Amino acid sequence: MSDVSGNRAMDEQFNLRKEITLAGDADLEKQLRPLSFSDFKGQTRITDNLSVFVTAALQRGEALDHVLLHGPPGLGKTTLATIISNELKVKLKVTSGPVLDKPGDLAGLLTSLDEGDVLFIDEIHRLHPVVEEYLYSAMEDYQIDIMIDKGPGARSVQLKLNPFTLIGATTRSGLLTSPLRARFGIKFHLEYYDTHILKGIVKRSASIMNVSIDENAAAEIASRSRGTPRIANALLRRVRDFAQVKGSGRVDLDITRYGLEALNIDKHGLDEMDNRILRTIIEKFKGGPVGLNNVATAVGEESGTIEEVYEPFLIKEVYIKRTPRGREATETAYRHLGFVKGREDTLF
Repeated sequence: MSDVSGNRAMDEQFNLRKEITLAGDADLEKQLRPLSFSDFKGQTRITDNLSVFVTAALQRGEALDHVLLHGPPGLGKTTLATIISNELKVKLKVTSGPVLDKPGDLAGLLTSLDEGDVLFIDEIHRLHPVVEEYLYSAMEDYQIDIMIDKGPGARSVQLKLNPFTLIGATTRSGLLTSPLRARFGIKFHLEYYDTHILKGIVKRSASIMNVSIDENAAAEIASRSRGTPRIANALLRRVRDFAQVKGSGRVDLDITRYGLEALNIDKHGLDEMDNRILRTIIEKFKGGPVGLNNVATAVGEESGTIEEVYEPFLIKEVYIKRTPRGREATETAYRHLGFVKGREDTLF
């Protein structure tokens, strides 16, 4: 295990945050998702409250009030939607905001729902404004008005809907319009997970995958997972591959560190792009403040991706801070990269 440079070159494009791309991994991802509130680790306040609301709705024989889940990617918004539908014992229909580009698409989905069913809309902040307008009456009055034909012969047809529950998920709740946000009776913000909880998630996933893992190896993966279960599971799958090919098949601390180094995941959980963002702010913009678009252009990434995916963790861990004039690197970022503040071209 002395030289990982060949593996590093092979894995430079590894991206923790991308959706699962391999068919086998996609199936495995479904298996790893808990199916009940009791199996869901972390977010205790949210799961306890949701359990009460679901139980009350079942006892009254009513549809659960509409639910808004917001927070960084990979924290369990889709999983919670699945659990809610399972606990309600109803069907779940899944779609996303960008897919619903015409009112007819929304109408087709809503009219196919049975009483009490759950409609999950991911990235709900990206709904087309016209589609969003149609959603208002559906959420409030369980009816939708559709325009038939155009011009002088146009007429409105009112469609009655079965009572249903809409679960909206977003990584950017600030982009939701006030009228849409107000129609959700239940709103929760998902927080990053602590290492102890993530360690339990890693061990549970390893058990489902039939992978033997040491306690300290599970803790190592958890500590480098950026507080995110999706990343923890992704790292576990890749470390399992290294254990199978380069080790004995058992995930121990040595093979875990070897695999994570090959994947360019440092001990703080920062990957190549995280470090590139920090290095760019410090080296090219003298530590900031610098505008987000300038940073995005310099690192070759979309500004929206940096804001939604990379920034939340970097801000949480105090590597960068937002100011009225732009992004600024902190003392923590300087120490992490070995720079002296005020001497950005000099390493310790």
